[in-house]
Amino acid sequence: MSLFRKIVIGDTERGLVFRNRRFERVLGPGVHRLSGFGLEVSVHDAANGEYTGKDADSLVVALGAGLLEHFVLADLGMHEIGLVHRHGKLVDVLAPGSRQLYWRGPAGIAVQTLALTDGLEVEAGVAHRLRQLGLLETLATAVTVPSESAGLLFVDGRYVRTLAPGAHAFWNLRRNVVIDVVDLRVQAIDVGGQELLTRDKVSLRVNLSASLRVTDPVAARGKVGKYAEFVYRELQYGLRKAISAKTLDELLGDKASLDADIFGYVRGQVGDVGVEILGVGVKDVILPGEMKEILNAVVQAEKAAQANVIRRREEANATRSLLNTAKLLDESPTLLRLKELEALEKVTEKIDKLTVFGGLDGVLKQLVSLKH
Repeated sequence: MSLFRKIVIGDTERGLVFRNRRFERVLGPGVHRLSGFGLEVSVHDAANGEYTGKDADSLVVALGAGLLEHFVLADLGMHEIGLVHRHGKLVDVLAPGSRQLYWRGPAGIAVQTLALTDGLEVEAGVAHRLRQLGLLETLATAVTVPSESAGLLFVDGRYVRTLAPGAHAFWNLRRNVVIDVVDLRVQAIDVGGQELLTRDKVSLRVNLSASLRVTDPVAARGKVGKYAEFVYRELQYGLRKAISAKTLDELLGDKASLDADIFGYVRGQVGDVGVEILGVGVKDVILPGEMKEILNAVVQAEKAAQANVIRRREEANATRSLLNTAKLLDESPTLLRLKELEALEKVTEKIDKLTVFGGLDGVLKQLVSLKH
């Protein structure tokens, strides 16, 4: 009976030798002849690099200083992560507190350790590779901040810094990472259908429009819950205050002052929350049906009165002109005769046939006879 045992290990395999259920050594590729009793050999596939046995911790202790000859050990602290590379390409990420063994050799495994205390931002190349592997959304909080916007980074509920436009990613392992994107462009807010009372107790409906811009995104995000809702509410208050201070005639006669009153009030209220009001304008003032009829009647009466005044003025001017003409005719017989001839000319234009007795010379002499 032979006491030797032949063990064949392939190029992508490794063997672990146990004698009497205790670890003895590691077998590399090749043909091995082992002797003795109580011998056990477990052959492992080292092609993908990861050691899948359940006795990793005991192997670390048993191999001691010789561990790194056969394995790559990833032993991470609670504030560290491990980037697992295979032949120089990122293939996996180890969470904080992980401990993992990898076979040294055919898989070309290397583990890069990153301390989360040095910063949570993921390098652009690493983020791109994790996105390819479908791991980015699981391991990190990623966002793309558009131009004319700002990204506010919060870690565990505390503001950290403001992000410039571009792509950003931050590790969210054991940390709560939130990125809030704030639009810095000019925005419009419409306040519609506000039922209000004027100073003279007239009910009307007003539609208001305003434009605003965020000047301090940290204050806009930190001092109020939602700055757009805050501005909307202040516009309502400002509109109610301005309408209640004016009569209906003042509102309809000078809308510009109404806009200015609302603008001044709201601008003072929102200045401390990082928002700038650029303009306020009342779009529509809608009156009830009965009030429209009353105003139409007033307008018609005013226009009728204006028409009467104009008509009387023109009649007085015409009478004054006739009086002046009469004075001139009375003072100048020649002018009077010329006016008679003009009247005769107009009469003769309408006569189809003219019969003359006594000759044309006599007619002319009788008609055109000037007093000396």
